[in-house]
Amino acid sequence: MNKALERLRRLAGKASADYRMILPGDSLLVGVSGGKDSLVLLNVLSAIKAKSPFPFSLTAATFDPGFSGFGAGETAEYCKSLGVEHHIIPFDMPSLLKEKGNPESPCVLCSRMRRGCLYTLARNLGCNKLVLGQHMDDVVISFLISLSRGEGLTTMGPNVASEDGSLRVIRPLIYARESLVAEAAASLELPLRGECEFKDYLTENGARAYFKSLLETMEQRIPDIRSHILHSLTDLRPEYLLDKRFLDLP
Repeated sequence: MNKALERLRRLAGKASADYRMILPGDSLLVGVSGGKDSLVLLNVLSAIKAKSPFPFSLTAATFDPGFSGFGAGETAEYCKSLGVEHHIIPFDMPSLLKEKGNPESPCVLCSRMRRGCLYTLARNLGCNKLVLGQHMDDVVISFLISLSRGEGLTTMGPNVASEDGSLRVIRPLIYARESLVAEAAASLELPLRGECEFKDYLTENGARAYFKSLLETMEQRIPDIRSHILHSLTDLRPEYLLDKRFLDLP
């Protein structure tokens, strides 16, 4: 294993231990989009499984939204090359978007459908946890978006219950910067996949793209700002915030 993958394995192992993500006997369904984050995650989990002192199972699944040239078949072959069973969830997202009037930014709808399909597949396969590939940058950016929109002090949790309460959703890469994931991906022969048809719009107008750029600008003044924000998220001090439910008011 190369150095980047080995470091990711250690960080994922620490995150799993800190937040009790992977336990003996767990049956994990890994959401594999075909992008670098999820494919690197699957590599890391395969390595952890091979050296784990306790048994757990891995299964992968790809939500195919039906966009032209998405490449779910190549993703399936790559998963199988790692010895991981893979499932493709076909979905006609173009037709649904047309039915909904072709919303300018369909990400919320697509994300909702993808997550629901993964929940259903996890239940049908008897998996008790859904594993997603969000990393440190995703956690920090989600926090900044929520903060700026007045949606509360919240972000992507490392080990949380699904919306329907049927399983846990875990994110083993929360301690890893995107740059480390990209370094690991560059050393692997990952399959190509089609891009989202709305990629250009999201790059120019999407909230995540904006806050990612903002974070990079802030890092020029505050080195390791991602790690600092992540650490702050582990050090909640409600008595110094404004939520009256946690204040000892006279």
